[in-house]
Amino acid sequence: MQNINVFDYDALFMTHTIPIAYLITFTCYGARLHGDEAGSVDREHNFFNTPSLSPNSKRVSGNRKQMKQTLYELDGQCRIVVLETLQKVCSHRGWTLLAAHVRSTHVHFIVVAKEAPEKILNDIKAYASRALNRIDVSLQNRRRWTRHGSTRYLWNSEQLGNAIHYVVREQGAPMAVWENINFMR
Repeated sequence: MQNINVFDYDALFMTHTIPIAYLITFTCYGARLHGDEAGSVDREHNFFNTPSLSPNSKRVSGNRKQMKQTLYELDGQCRIVVLETLQKVCSHRGWTLLAAHVRSTHVHFIVVAKEAPEKILNDIKAYASRALNRIDVSLQNRRRWTRHGSTRYLWNSEQLGNAIHYVVREQGAPMAVWENINFMR
């Protein structure tokens, strides 16, 4: 296979059925409950173009009662640790991190990789947990993340540009945010 320049992603897509990047999101434990006003998906509503679940206060209340621990939120130091871990893992694995934003209750990142997005998601969550354990040993048994996350495939440069804009500029006040400014130059 020929070497592909970063600007040739659209041409690559024309002849292959691989995405050019992934937008991966995962949430902190207890931050996004099914039936919440912000919307969520469950196993029956997790297909392409299916709507989010409708708000349902009874479902939220039932989910909250099933929680084994309280809501986990990332403070400023923890957000920086997660962002640095994300950068290190991507570099070590040979993945290209394009953008990331670590918020109090969730993490968004965009990555170019040959691996399945589920593997990337699981690796990042595992290494972030280990790094957080090192700064607070007393919380080693703390549930930090929800069971899975969102793995969106980005198929063309327009989707990629929109996703980067969303992650970097549409999350509210910046927290721990990073953008690969050399990527599109």
